[in-house]
Amino acid sequence: MRILQLTKETRENILDNLLKRSPNSYGTYEAKVNEIIQDVRENGDSAVFSYTKKFDGAKIDASNILVTEEEIKEAYEKVDPKLLAIIRKSLVNIREYHEKQRQYSWFDSKENGIILGQKVTPLKNVGVYVPGGKAVYPSSVLMNVIPAKAAGVDRIIMTTPPGPDGKVFPSTLVAANEAGVDRIYKAGGAQAVAAMAFGTESIPKTDKIVGPGNIYVALAKKAVFGYVSIDSIAGPSEILVLADESANPRFVAADLLSQAEHDEMASAILITTSKSLAERVSEEAEAFAGQLSREKIIRASLENYGYILVADTMEDAIETVNEIASEHLEIMTKDPFEVMTKIRNAGAIFIGAYSSEPLGDYFAGPNHVLPTNGTAKFFSPLSVDDFIKKSSIISYSREALLPVYQDIVQFAECEELTAHANSIKVRIE
Repeated sequence: MRILQLTKETRENILDNLLKRSPNSYGTYEAKVNEIIQDVRENGDSAVFSYTKKFDGAKIDASNILVTEEEIKEAYEKVDPKLLAIIRKSLVNIREYHEKQRQYSWFDSKENGIILGQKVTPLKNVGVYVPGGKAVYPSSVLMNVIPAKAAGVDRIIMTTPPGPDGKVFPSTLVAANEAGVDRIYKAGGAQAVAAMAFGTESIPKTDKIVGPGNIYVALAKKAVFGYVSIDSIAGPSEILVLADESANPRFVAADLLSQAEHDEMASAILITTSKSLAERVSEEAEAFAGQLSREKIIRASLENYGYILVADTMEDAIETVNEIASEHLEIMTKDPFEVMTKIRNAGAIFIGAYSSEPLGDYFAGPNHVLPTNGTAKFFSPLSVDDFIKKSSIISYSREALLPVYQDIVQFAECEELTAHANSIKVRIE
């Protein structure tokens, strides 16, 4: 891995380079995505079936687009019982964590007849997109479905692309069934997003779409936002390790590569105050890369977006961490909890030598759907909050309105909204 001295110039260059990975930078795909969305909006099922045949090689129609109970039963027979046990353990951890995020309605009443409050209501229909193709992500199924269940969503549907045989990955089906998905449809790509946004003869319209996907899925979610809500427009995976001389270089190198293996656009960065650690991590990363199954992807990722930055002070390092606002941040310092208090921007923070990033991906409980491309400056991880909406409650008696009605009338007349003023006046006259 390249080792650079951390300066204002290197930081700005790295930030510019990282932003090139944003889905907002891939406008060349938008026209095709918009074409697919419009086709599905106008032609419904027939468009979805046509794109599924074109992109996934599967012959899907109204008779087999919905995953059946028999198919789910068959999936259980194919999944390793040990994996099923792990899925169930992970599910418990994720559910317990997200149940603590629940919000409740509240009301505040006063003696003069004023009642103010907030009514919390779960969303009614949510769609979850799960990638397929060459990869399988049962962990993403759990992370997207369980907070929706904890929030009390009425109906959760899932779309995922089938293989050429018209089947869905067994582990994906098992995870969805365990998490409590109501219906699973064999559809992927921008066409599945469009179907969930507008509805077709087979796939119902939803109120919100969540879940990761390729650039077509990301841009499709961006395009339908406003017709429905979405969780975020996810970019490539990221990890940033903040370390001092006390860190174990093998641990650091292993963790950097754990994200570099996702794809060639993944980002893996170490910021350290120790030149010695920087050199040893670079050596360890080189040794590990040659032993791992996705060596080509790892090397391309590190070549494109891998950095080791040596800072003069921990304060400089922390300032850069907050500017990068990484999806995953690991802190491996002498006093990691003290350092953590100075972090403003990160999707998920992993504290200490034994809190490696895959804990968050699979098992610990906090959500692994996280803000990327610097959006941790203003976005949060997927949570129960994403599956509720809030309504304000206002109730005034005549006695409560009487002392303040003239203030409201004057405010309305200041804005030249006389009908507003009149709706207050008639209640007092």
